Amino acid sequence: MNKPPDFSALFPYAGQPDETQILARFRTVAEQGALRHALPECFGGFGDDFAVLLKTHRILGEISRDPGLVLAVNAHLWGIVFPILLYGNETQQQAFLPQLLSGEWLGGHAITEPSCGSDVQAMSCSAERTDSGFVLTGEKRYITNVPLADWLVVYAKLDGKITAFLVSREDQGCRFSAEGALNACRGSATGSVHLQDCRIDAGRLLGKTGAGTQMIQKALEYERAFVFAGIAGIMQWQLDEVVRHSRERRSGGVHLGRHQAIGHRIADMKLRLDTIALWLNECARLADGGQRLTLASAQTKLYAAEAFLQSSLDAVQIMGAAGLEPGSAMAELVQDALAGRLFSGSSEVQKNLIAALLGTGDAYRGGPQAVSS
Repeated sequence: MNKPPDFSALFPYAGQPDETQILARFRTVAEQGALRHALPECFGGFGDDFAVLLKTHRILGEISRDPGLVLAVNAHLWGIVFPILLYGNETQQQAFLPQLLSGEWLGGHAITEPSCGSDVQAMSCSAERTDSGFVLTGEKRYITNVPLADWLVVYAKLDGKITAFLVSREDQGCRFSAEGALNACRGSATGSVHLQDCRIDAGRLLGKTGAGTQMIQKALEYERAFVFAGIAGIMQWQLDEVVRHSRERRSGGVHLGRHQAIGHRIADMKLRLDTIALWLNECARLADGGQRLTLASAQTKLYAAEAFLQSSLDAVQIMGAAGLEPGSAMAELVQDALAGRLFSGSSEVQKNLIAALLGTGDAYRGGPQAVSS
């Protein structure tokens, strides 16, 4: 990319965004090339690295101040773009990647179900073979980018094993709805996928039969880390606003920031933000080196999610009543930060994963573990 992205059109929302606004903002991100980083030029990517992706996403977050938009972009990238790049055949790559990288198509992945969250093995969505392909039946819920998405990677059990399929909103027997919309990350559409004898041809199988669990793990390995690049940008704006307020507001005859209790909160906010940046840089280094980032991404997600929530609470505390006024960005970020502890795997799941990678904990299944992976 020859010039830095211009996200100036992505001013913060005034009121509740509608689907038209959400889609328009996603397309603006795409027009600035933010979907093309760390992807090969042969499919329309820039052929650059994850370090550039981090920088671009951080700028996006700082200017837009929109965790929902950040979530939508990352669900698109790690939910469908990279799975097709890593597991798709040449026909699928040529058919899907150019339109997904340009933003012509919006995508994501459908894993969660009404009664199945972190335990993906409990999913009930099923796939059966037909003479010409497959038929899918089941429901997915709390899916980012639905109902606006054009395509999704849908995970279902085929012969009892989780398998990935490419599903279009136009497929017969498939319906994308706004059911399951959330009161957080309002800059992204969230909804449900209803599959009732949804018939797709054999060419929609993504990857190998039964490889779905591995594909989910790989997608979340990247998503759980790099989604916080944009959120780090939002936290930078949050910190700047708090510092400005502490200088302008006076209490007891001195600037608010002169009170040690306030100054210490601000110092902690800065420490958290810079620590997140260090973790993100480590994940980018590993990804650019072709190394696994399973442990690093789990640690990044765990720390960053908890840090985002605590800094959001601190920001409201420092702003006082002004931070709780209707439409206050600070108050809305608290709600978004609560969601941050849940999406891409909850904080508790990350702790289980970290313990398992260290060779202990409830999630450990035996066998050698690479602590540095």
